[in-house]
Amino acid sequence: MSALLKINVNDHTEKKNGLTYLSWAWAWAEVLKYDPEATWVCHTYGQQGSEEPCMRIGKTAMVHVSVTIKGLRRECMLPVMDHRNKAIQDPDAFAVNTAIMRCMTKAISMHGLGLYIYAGEDLPEVDDAEREANRRAWLDARIEEIKAAKTGKDLKDVMAKAIDMTRSQGDQSAEDELNEAFADKVSQAKKKAVDEPSPSA
Repeated sequence: MSALLKINVNDHTEKKNGLTYLSWAWAWAEVLKYDPEATWVCHTYGQQGSEEPCMRIGKTAMVHVSVTIKGLRRECMLPVMDHRNKAIQDPDAFAVNTAIMRCMTKAISMHGLGLYIYAGEDLPEVDDAEREANRRAWLDARIEEIKAAKTGKDLKDVMAKAIDMTRSQGDQSAEDELNEAFADKVSQAKKKAVDEPSPSA
């Protein structure tokens, strides 16, 4: 599996009109860490001497970018669009440049980095062993939060968030562990209340 597929990009995205966008500058920096010799090209169209960095289609335009990483070239094309993701009529230089950088980022995703965003998923692809390790680490952290809760409100807040997550993932086993930790915490709190002497009048 490509190392780029495993990188979690969620902290470097922003949402606009229900769509998720990845920072092109951050994405390219990650590519250069992976392959310092990587290159990208914006393809031009038109007669020699008057080329344009886009392909004109009627009054709209399409950009074309290729990204080469470790000798493998992948390409992507993207319409020049506005903030509503509608093709712009007679786009200006700013709109074309914006489309080029978005297209470059998408071409990078063809190599794996941030590809899961375009697939509509929430997390990057990982192998089974890594997925289980991440699951275990998350679950252990939630159990420690349950044990460390100082008040009933804190305990309920931790449980509510953790249970919501496990149910969204359909992870009944994790939910059972959380409920067991919750029951132990409540039992310990009751025992402590019984063992502590009442304050004298």
